[in-house]
Amino acid sequence: MAMKLFESELKVMDLLWKEGEATAKSIAEVLGRQVGWSKTTTYTVLKKCVERGAVERTEPGFVCRPLVTREQVQAYETDELIDRMYGGSADRLVASLLGRQRLSPQELERLRELLDRLS
Repeated sequence: MAMKLFESELKVMDLLWKEGEATAKSIAEVLGRQVGWSKTTTYTVLKKCVERGAVERTEPGFVCRPLVTREQVQAYETDELIDRMYGGSADRLVASLLGRQRLSPQELERLRELLDRLS
């Protein structure tokens, strides 16, 4: 299931993707330290993630688990970017990336390997 996540939701999801699962309380503690959120803010964002189907929250202890993967969210965001900014043309996106010449030799090699696998 692919979905768009807002920046605040991504902060919660990043933590869950790293940990696999965590209590709402521990998520609030970590995000309080990392980004300065109050417990209320974290719980509000968690509630939105649950409502949207990105997170499952179970009792006891309000244990939270991700229901979508990082790859699913990345795929959705990439498709949106290609459609919105490159008229649906993935090759135009790649050409734009390559044209900026900010890729390291290692990144270029990984792209070559990917192209070889796909062709």
